[in-house]
Amino acid sequence: MNLKHKKKIFNEPVYGFIATPYESILKTIDHPYFQRLRRIKQLGLTHMVYPGALHTRFHHAMGCTHLMRQAIETLRNNGHEITDTEAEGVLLAILLHDIGHGPFSHALEHTIVKGMNHEDLSIIFMNELNKDMNGQLDTAISIFTNKYPKKFLHQLVSSQLDMDRLDYLKRDSFYTGVSEGVVSNQRIIKMLDIVNDELVIEQKGIYSIEKFIVARRLMYWQVYLHKTVISAEFMLVKVLERAKELAKQGKELFCSPSLHLFLYNDISKSDFQRKEIIEAFAQLDDTDILGAIKVWTSHDDKVLSLLSSMIINRNLLKIKMQPEPFDDNKIQAKKEEIASRLNIPIEETEYFVFSDWIENNAYNPESDRINILFKDGTVKDICEASDNLNIQALAKPVRKHFLCYPKI
Repeated sequence: MNLKHKKKIFNEPVYGFIATPYESILKTIDHPYFQRLRRIKQLGLTHMVYPGALHTRFHHAMGCTHLMRQAIETLRNNGHEITDTEAEGVLLAILLHDIGHGPFSHALEHTIVKGMNHEDLSIIFMNELNKDMNGQLDTAISIFTNKYPKKFLHQLVSSQLDMDRLDYLKRDSFYTGVSEGVVSNQRIIKMLDIVNDELVIEQKGIYSIEKFIVARRLMYWQVYLHKTVISAEFMLVKVLERAKELAKQGKELFCSPSLHLFLYNDISKSDFQRKEIIEAFAQLDDTDILGAIKVWTSHDDKVLSLLSSMIINRNLLKIKMQPEPFDDNKIQAKKEEIASRLNIPIEETEYFVFSDWIENNAYNPESDRINILFKDGTVKDICEASDNLNIQALAKPVRKHFLCYPKI
């Protein structure tokens, strides 16, 4: 038996046994860049609300790849040509779609790696991996960046009905226990087809799509944009902002070598052309951030130590939400109250009292559309095809404003 080409089987909690059909996939999974995803939680600090939400980006990437295999099979069965090279490429593209995520990714994007989002970093990591793998990711990168001639392959990786969303809704529902997020991703995949190089859903799958859009809305309000999760994640942003400010002042902070590099230097997008910066970012994971915050609870800077202690002990900021912006005078009054209670300068209350907004857009036909294929060959957007008025309503973004402040 040629063990070099032997398939690897993974026992996955959501889908059961899943296989790796190409040697390049197993080679990618075994790479340290990808293994790092085992140490990065998919939902950041959401476990402070839903204790089971401790699954990782590794879990999610593997699940997406499994669903992509099913999508390829469905489209081939419907008579569409997907070559073996294209199948391998789109599987690698979805496997690596989140490779650029750092620990608590969105908090990092607003603090220590400004000007870089995880999509930018994913391309950088994919290009580095491609060098190590002698060009085996050429097709995957072309599909991921939407430069491959068959555009539907990119839609399978990144669109409003991609394998990413089909997996994370089901997976995050599974681990949080929020049953409203359960979607029939198997039925949706079986209803996939292609018209004019674009993904469509057969008419008989329309109700599954309606459920999918409603599930997205519910999961965003109940999980991803849950007010306590928002409080925790913005507190993490404030901790990192304070640490960055102290680092600029030359204050000593406990941190790993990789975290030290990003805290004590202003790393820009152009710096990621250097191999040592890429390698340093590849060393960052949840343990770097949480380990530092745990030690910072006893730092002599009052703001940093108090915020760090509040996160570690889950003594989170109180958060209020409302449809309209909060009154500036009321925010200022709250800052003055907190400055007095905590005995800190008024300018430092920015770390404890702040207002912002969040937005939930369950379906956005302006970016790209979910198209329904009718039996007579016509294709309509889901908003037009559905007789459910709620779907049309969900196509409109909903914005909520929030105010965070200490409970004391």
